[in-house]
Amino acid sequence: MSAPQATRTTALHAGAWWLWALGLATAASRTTDPLLLGLLVGVAGYVVAARRTDAPWARSYGAFVKLGLVVIAIRLVFAFFLGSPIPGTHTLVTLPEVPLPDWAKGVRIGGRVTAEGMVFALYDGLKLATLLICVGAANALANPARLLKSLPGALYEAGVAVVVAMTFAPNLVADVQRLRAARRLRGRPDRGIKALLQVGLPVLEGALERSVALAAAMDARGYGRSAQVPPAVRHTTSVLTLGGLLGVCAGTYGLLGDTGGGYGLPLLLAGLAAALAGLWLGGRRSVRSRYRPERWGARAWLVAGSGIAVAALMIWANDYAPAALHPLAVPLTAPVLPLWPAVSVLVGLLPAFVAPLPSSADRAGSGGASRGGRRASDAVPRTKEPTQ
Repeated sequence: MSAPQATRTTALHAGAWWLWALGLATAASRTTDPLLLGLLVGVAGYVVAARRTDAPWARSYGAFVKLGLVVIAIRLVFAFFLGSPIPGTHTLVTLPEVPLPDWAKGVRIGGRVTAEGMVFALYDGLKLATLLICVGAANALANPARLLKSLPGALYEAGVAVVVAMTFAPNLVADVQRLRAARRLRGRPDRGIKALLQVGLPVLEGALERSVALAAAMDARGYGRSAQVPPAVRHTTSVLTLGGLLGVCAGTYGLLGDTGGGYGLPLLLAGLAAALAGLWLGGRRSVRSRYRPERWGARAWLVAGSGIAVAALMIWANDYAPAALHPLAVPLTAPVLPLWPAVSVLVGLLPAFVAPLPSSADRAGSGGASRGGRRASDAVPRTKEPTQ
């Protein structure tokens, strides 16, 4: 199945990218093998390089990679100066130890730094960095406006508020750049506190004018109106939504933790079912119709399924090869790349071949901030005409 060019009708659903990335993140949480974690980072990076556009949100992947490196560095620094709970026999250096009071037992500053403790800290930091990079891949591939467009009716008001904020942010940046350029043409300074104050007032005035105009336009089109719902339905909606979200949080924690995979998946599925039922009931109060609704096609199933398959295969690998997925730091052993878990990670490369190719306009960045207002407005659902 060859990948088509991405258009408005063939573009991949943004939720599929998030399910794929969360699947990779779940797989990363089930292992501390640096070779498998590096393979997961490579899979995420290859898919991002093959399918991301030049839109502003697509440039966030590099920031997440840098953040992951910072996390690893901080974890190593903490292990070096504050010690590690992992015992070791290979001493790297002995630092002067700071005496602490009795109430701080179990905490030390300085002392003996072992190779085993540093290796354990490296594995731990690399695991967290991989989780961040997987989330960064989803941010770089999923169009946030299209993702907000897919929100259920119960979250309609929150989605509108976020879309409006996303629409106004590029306009504020453009106003600041325009006013600074105008000051330079007039020979006035455009840097410093005084210049910032003189530029901020017209920017604020323009933002207020746009806000008032947008509020009037939204009120004329029926935004904010809701249908009458019985109190029993409202109470049931609240219980199902809150209970479902708590179940999703608890189930996700069980899946991401080293232990708890047995109860994590059933609890996650039960929470999802309750949350979806609550959102469906909550959507009954929203009198609106969707403009160009997002479609979940076969390619979205393949992309989301590849991430879920990676997570499921890695959880299964913890049952038949736990030692290979968690190399020991005590005693020091060289990590090896287990064959079948590595093959299961490579399943995550499927989106690089089945997801629609970015269009030439997207590659040129035409979907970015210059047309942010128009594209973000597409994500705002339209309301029906009020009935008499």
